[in-house]
Amino acid sequence: MEHIKTYNAMAVKTQNGDLIIEGPVTGNYLASLDFHEDLIAFRPPNQQHQALIEIADLPEGRILIARDHHTIVGYVTFLFPDPLERWSQGKMENLLELGAIEVIPKYRGASVGKSLLKVSMMDEAMEDYIIITTEYYWHWDLKGTKLNVWEYRKMMEKMMNAGGLEWFATDDPEISSHPANCLMVRIGKRVDNESIQQFDRLRFMNRFMY
Repeated sequence: MEHIKTYNAMAVKTQNGDLIIEGPVTGNYLASLDFHEDLIAFRPPNQQHQALIEIADLPEGRILIARDHHTIVGYVTFLFPDPLERWSQGKMENLLELGAIEVIPKYRGASVGKSLLKVSMMDEAMEDYIIITTEYYWHWDLKGTKLNVWEYRKMMEKMMNAGGLEWFATDDPEISSHPANCLMVRIGKRVDNESIQQFDRLRFMNRFMY
């Protein structure tokens, strides 16, 4: 499968100034920008910046960013699922995982996450993919947002809905380990039935629970 990426962009007004939401961007472009020091959800900022540069240059990798002038203040990643996760077992060329989405505290509450997802889905090529995201409450910034688990889950669902992702059932043990965890999915308009059935087999691998 050929992985086609078409660049899109939009401006977003916030109380703290205007941002540009754009992508998918190239590794070279990412390397030319500063990476905000508050982007620390997954690893130290300089390491995460490097990781995004590497993902951007993968054939299937997609990075979209929120940019304040020359500085990245938010991003979302799409790439093949981790080889250690069940979602990679089908070796599906048309299954991408929304692996990470992060926005610095200064711009939270301004729908920047929603805008990143909306711009992501402006690319017509996304209709060829099943997009998944796995949400685990232990990754959530409950302390920083002062939300409880269920309030945060509702916020995450609303944000993912903006990109067309919806809740799907699964028997995945990690997701099933806490009721707030969830699998969210967007099935593109051009995804064939065979791929959907293959994905359903990945969602329910413990047959007795089917």
